[in-house]
Amino acid sequence: MAEVTVTPRSSLADRPVQVLARGLPPSQLVTLRASLTDEQGERFQARAFFRADEAGEVDPGRHAALGGSYAGVWPMGLFWFLQPDTLFRRLVKRDVAGGPFLVRLEVFDGVRLVGGPQDQPLASCEAERWYVGPGVQRAPVREGRVRGALFLPP
Repeated sequence: MAEVTVTPRSSLADRPVQVLARGLPPSQLVTLRASLTDEQGERFQARAFFRADEAGEVDPGRHAALGGSYAGVWPMGLFWFLQPDTLFRRLVKRDVAGGPFLVRLEVFDGVRLVGGPQDQPLASCEAERWYVGPGVQRAPVREGRVRGALFLPP
């Protein structure tokens, strides 16, 4: 039974996580895909193609991506290479204290260049990527022409 996990499941956006797909047949060619929908409703995706090792695992931190959004060993590649479905859109988190980005991670059989509604993943999970840690307070800054926000630790 295939599964994909992200550890830790909930983390700050600038912290590394480990993505691991396991329970695959040895040497199986798979696509790992990460996707999220931003606050404006725009969808962002990254995908990478891997060949499972002899234990039936794919770890982007140890195994090289064969292609897709990137190639080579990039432990955080599925997060760093997210691209918009609509050209010229940028991934921006405006309400940093309101909630996390929810990143869906999926593993598919074979190489999936484009996804369709009929594609069913072998396994999936969801990761929370927070921009503000627990207990952090946001204080607006307005002094003369300076505008910004000060984030105060607990």
